[in-house]
Amino acid sequence: MGERGKVRKVRRVRIGISACLLGERVRWNGDHKREPFLVETVGKFVEWVPVCPEMEIGLGTPRPPVQLERAAAKDGGGTRLVEIESRRDLTKKMDAFAARRSKELAALDLCGFILKKDSPSCGLERVKVWSGSKSTRSGRGRFAEALLAALPDLPVEDEGRLRDPGVCEDFFERVFARRRLAAADRARFMAALRKRAKPSK
Repeated sequence: MGERGKVRKVRRVRIGISACLLGERVRWNGDHKREPFLVETVGKFVEWVPVCPEMEIGLGTPRPPVQLERAAAKDGGGTRLVEIESRRDLTKKMDAFAARRSKELAALDLCGFILKKDSPSCGLERVKVWSGSKSTRSGRGRFAEALLAALPDLPVEDEGRLRDPGVCEDFFERVFARRRLAAADRARFMAALRKRAKPSK
């Protein structure tokens, strides 16, 4: 077949995602947080790159739950990632993984990333930070923080914010601006997006 007759293979848009949102049973209690819209609608048009930071640092599932805690000023402030019952500090282990994994993801030419809201590793915003018996919604997951630092121009959202139709449409417009879908596929995707019924809370 001559050059004019060749069919050019178009690579699918590649998006990183917290693995539990795809239905993978990787959460601390052995469960998942499958988002049907992402799996059944968006998944027809994109290539997912699933990540579960807690599994990938070797914690397994089920596993003891972890939380963000406010670090003392003498320790530099900020937050620490701590197993609630054992008090094991996982901050350094998670940060080393997050820095390495973010570099690997940068090499994959991602067009966006969807994070699990409220997660102490993946939460994008308003993650609980504990100080003694009190908490404030002022944190960001340790992996999410490293990802945003490594890829500051990457469109990033969490599945909670994507339930807002305006936020969802804006996110995917930014995603597809980085690598255009074929015109017909783009039209079908945006039509499906706009017909999407707003899910109950």
